[in-house]
Amino acid sequence: MATLSDMKEVFRRADAVCFDVDSTVIKEEGIDELAKFCGVGDAVTEMTRKAMGGSMSFKTALIERLSIIRCSREQVNKLLTDHPPQLTPGISELVDRLHQRGIKVYLISGGFRCIVEHVATQLNIPLHHVYANRLKFYFNGEYAGFDESQPTAEGGGKGKVISMLKEQNGFENVVMIGDGATDLEACPPANAFIGFGGNVIRPQVKEKSLWYVTSFRELLKELENI
Repeated sequence: MATLSDMKEVFRRADAVCFDVDSTVIKEEGIDELAKFCGVGDAVTEMTRKAMGGSMSFKTALIERLSIIRCSREQVNKLLTDHPPQLTPGISELVDRLHQRGIKVYLISGGFRCIVEHVATQLNIPLHHVYANRLKFYFNGEYAGFDESQPTAEGGGKGKVISMLKEQNGFENVVMIGDGATDLEACPPANAFIGFGGNVIRPQVKEKSLWYVTSFRELLKELENI
């Protein structure tokens, strides 16, 4: 049975650290922000809460929320210009420190690649280290659905991405960090899970997390203990 000190050891020796994005790396839920921007915020926020709490399948929640939002390409671009995602305090320093130590950093998100790539660029994370859902648009820019073949479109998708990363890169120690049920269920195959409550605390995730932090500075401090 793993202990907290075992988890901390895995983190310090990590080959790769995978972060959830919404409510973890950034302060908000990207899909909720997009919904508000498109004028359907209330209907979508409640569904996000159910999906993150684990009471609705992730794919069902994604399909239903997007069918309400039906955002155009122009609306997505305007959201990024007018309301760019807000980074969580301490994340830039933590990613920099991980990179300095030669640890690979990945963003694995059930959100949208167009938003997550914007975040990755801010954090100097290579875009080929981003795994997220792709929105599809018709030639005139209107909403045409999303790419359902992406692993992140399914429940358990984050675990599938981590398994693939381990297989392709020979990683032995992979850490998943996130706030939601879809992050918690990615361990295993992740070797350690760190629950993050710096933006929102989800009680069921906190209860099931052996290691739970509310600030990225706690993780920075841990890296200094080597």
